[in-house]
Amino acid sequence: MSKKAGIVGAGLAGIATAIRLACKGYQVRVFEANGYPGGKLSAFEQGAYRFDAGPSLFTMPKYVDELFTLAGKNPRAYFNYQKLEEICHYFWDDGVQLRAFANKDEFAAEVEKKTKSTALELKKYLNKSKEIYGITHRVFLEQSLHLLKTYTNSNTAKSFLNIGKIDAMRTMAQANQGFFSDEKMVQYANRFATYNGSNPYQAPATLNIIPHLEQNLGAYFPDGGMYSITLALLKLAEELGVKFSFNQNVEEIIVKNGAVTGLKTVNQVYDFDLVLSNMDVYFTYTKLLKNFKAPKQILTQERSSSALIFYWGIKKQFADLGLHNIFFSDDYRAEFDAIFNTKTIYQDPTVYVNISAKLKSDDAPSGCENWFTMINVPNNSGQNWDELITEAREYILKKLSKVLKTDVASLIENESVLDPRSIESKTSSFRGSLYGTSSNGKFAAFLRHANFNKKLKNLYFVGGSVHPGGGIPLALLSAKIVADMIKPAK
Repeated sequence: MSKKAGIVGAGLAGIATAIRLACKGYQVRVFEANGYPGGKLSAFEQGAYRFDAGPSLFTMPKYVDELFTLAGKNPRAYFNYQKLEEICHYFWDDGVQLRAFANKDEFAAEVEKKTKSTALELKKYLNKSKEIYGITHRVFLEQSLHLLKTYTNSNTAKSFLNIGKIDAMRTMAQANQGFFSDEKMVQYANRFATYNGSNPYQAPATLNIIPHLEQNLGAYFPDGGMYSITLALLKLAEELGVKFSFNQNVEEIIVKNGAVTGLKTVNQVYDFDLVLSNMDVYFTYTKLLKNFKAPKQILTQERSSSALIFYWGIKKQFADLGLHNIFFSDDYRAEFDAIFNTKTIYQDPTVYVNISAKLKSDDAPSGCENWFTMINVPNNSGQNWDELITEAREYILKKLSKVLKTDVASLIENESVLDPRSIESKTSSFRGSLYGTSSNGKFAAFLRHANFNKKLKNLYFVGGSVHPGGGIPLALLSAKIVADMIKPAK
């Protein structure tokens, strides 16, 4: 019989790992505490409106396609998507509106027309982002930073020869100040720090790699909405023989003589040759490894930011809005200071509005839109969230109504809310931090927990809390990194 692998958590990284191990000949069972797959990448209906609950930006679809081709399947038989011609609409309170076109020349012309920055400034910025990606992606994104072999191959050697070019000694904000003459474009560039829950005034400028993934490589939209990614991968996993146990809490990872031997649920003990956790490493240690001392760094590292999301059914359509929309704060530094230092919500927050109905019309009734309305907030450290949610709702509605010249509150037909407390309870993300630890330091990528623990054989970790990035492609990459460490079952 082939070897058996147990996976804790049916988030995207958990499902992707299951697929890769099944292709390696393992019998795989995935345990999920919720009654649905996907973790943060889930969906729900609210009256006549449908919402993708979590990640709303889709980049680097090749990493989804790769899972199907690995299994010998045609990705297009399971999953389709379109490339966006307009990636994002940006709004400022003074009336300036900017559209980030996928075509670099069109976007550059838009920047020169609408701001004090030049087309050349934008192109230099995006070229620098591409350069950082070229130097770092094979090391920082596609390999474990905690394995010796990562530092002894030719790709790593080339990266270290160009280490001075990745701009690690400045913050993102300092670097972006040098790229752009218009503060609005500095703000545009600084916002990419939020893609992994960090502060651009503290995070290294190496994170300027992020706009390359979105602006240079392109942003996409799945035909069935974001949740179709989860459903397509779930179908593939099941076809490969992966078993899923939903509404099934894992109570303990069983350890004997320094090696993991299985999992315990409320009703049963399962023997496994390998165990992989797609749960936040903090909870993996504190909840599942009951008799094993957790590494101190896991308990003390600064956590990433969280999110406060209002899901609104809106009884109107707005021609000026696209799939992705950003309404900027007038004082970005003050906003990040509130999030990371004061641990509260700023009175003029930057607001992100995602409207999937723009491309998937049946997500809202005719003449209406489904607004996924989000602000970045601190992780949960005991704040009065009921009070903060009430305040934030007023701040958001004030900003949106001002910019859109419409009383948005009067258009809300129905509403639900996701805050750091519910993010933690639904996704096992400690304190509701979306990306595990923050990247607010030059060495943050190296200080994250590894994909394994040297003192525990047969145990691996996947997902956002062990990868120095965020979003769908990096969740899938964390699965690839771990699967590459594991020998075939047969």
